[in-house]
Amino acid sequence: MRRPDVHADTAADDRSEVRRAVTRFLGLGLLALVVVAVPAALWIRAEAEQHALANAIVMTDRLAEYSIGPLVTQDVLDGDRRAMAELDAWVRPWLAEDAIVRIKIWNTDGRIVYSDVPQLVGRRFDTPQWWSRVVAGGAGEASLGHHLAPDNAYESDSGELVEVYVRAHAETGQLLIVEAYFDDAAVRAEQTAVLLGMAPVFLLSLALLQLVQLLPAIRLARRIQVHQANRRRLLQFAVEASDLERRRIARDLHDEVIQDLAGLSYALEAEATHGSHVPGTLLERARAILRANIQTLRGITRDLYPADLDTLGLDTALARLADPLLERGIEVTVSVPDAGPDRSLDRERSALIYRVAREALSNVLKHSGADSVELSLTRNDFRVLLIIRDDGCGFDPSAAPTTGHLGLRILRDTVDVAGGSLTVQSTIGGGTSVIVSLDRPFMVRGR
Repeated sequence: MRRPDVHADTAADDRSEVRRAVTRFLGLGLLALVVVAVPAALWIRAEAEQHALANAIVMTDRLAEYSIGPLVTQDVLDGDRRAMAELDAWVRPWLAEDAIVRIKIWNTDGRIVYSDVPQLVGRRFDTPQWWSRVVAGGAGEASLGHHLAPDNAYESDSGELVEVYVRAHAETGQLLIVEAYFDDAAVRAEQTAVLLGMAPVFLLSLALLQLVQLLPAIRLARRIQVHQANRRRLLQFAVEASDLERRRIARDLHDEVIQDLAGLSYALEAEATHGSHVPGTLLERARAILRANIQTLRGITRDLYPADLDTLGLDTALARLADPLLERGIEVTVSVPDAGPDRSLDRERSALIYRVAREALSNVLKHSGADSVELSLTRNDFRVLLIIRDDGCGFDPSAAPTTGHLGLRILRDTVDVAGGSLTVQSTIGGGTSVIVSLDRPFMVRGR
């Protein structure tokens, strides 16, 4: 199996994160565009409707003042049939054009003087609140919709209509109110034209604003990507430099100090065998001290650079970390199921898992006073999970870190940069749990 390119995977993950950030920005921008555009479109539509109704008032006002008003003679006001027929003859052609659906002429008291529906002539209806304003010379009144008032009995089945009221003067100078009903198609067409004229400009402006904001967002995301990559490289260099220094120290201790001490031990043994003026108990004590120091130094070199990880693999190396605890009488349960080649970790991540486990078990041995420890390593298609749990004295995680726990604090930063998480859960008297999680991008995938 070819060793994975961790830096290439990391760079790919960084690019993926930038793409996700840009996608989130675009998604939120699109959502904001919709949130702003929908109310804006409704507002433009309402304004377009008011504009169209205002035009309908102007058109009706001209029709009433210059065409209908002069035709309303005193005979029409008196209800003369012949005069009414003549007025009706003038009005009918306008109705035949389909633009105007109905025409009514009212006096100021709310009585219908003329209508193209003869049944309404002479009837009186209650006037709305705005009536007096129009009679007094105010602007006309227009509305669009279904009209169901009592005087609209003959228009209620016609669907949506534009109803317009304007003031006019009869031939005699008497004030009149002219009511006209228009097909809503003309108003809707004007409304649509205004909406289509304004909405694209508005939406394009919002879209342009999003694009202008997108460029700085992409640059910021790339700067963050570069910063993360640099930080990851620096940490990787620091870890590699630390490993090199550990190897050098371990080699120097093994090749020089330990060899010298071993030679001294042999010399003392020879001196004791061939006779010496030095008391035997003193020689034996010196030899015991030397043997203990040699064993300690060998343990230090083993901890400085664990050869077990390279020769035995992560699973067996983790199991061997339990040996010092077992020698102290601490019960250790190790659960490291075989994950298979497709779920194995690369060298860097294996070393990271190993360091965390070694540091956590070292803390258990030195500080916890635990009777039992559980170590488990699980791997699946999505992540690798290391859990080390003891039943020791525990500590307060919120307190300042002691010397024993400072190593875990440093390793937590390393795990975080590697894209994982290291969590320490502990309570005083309740034991401690160390949990490490690394996501799938840092695992070896099947080739």
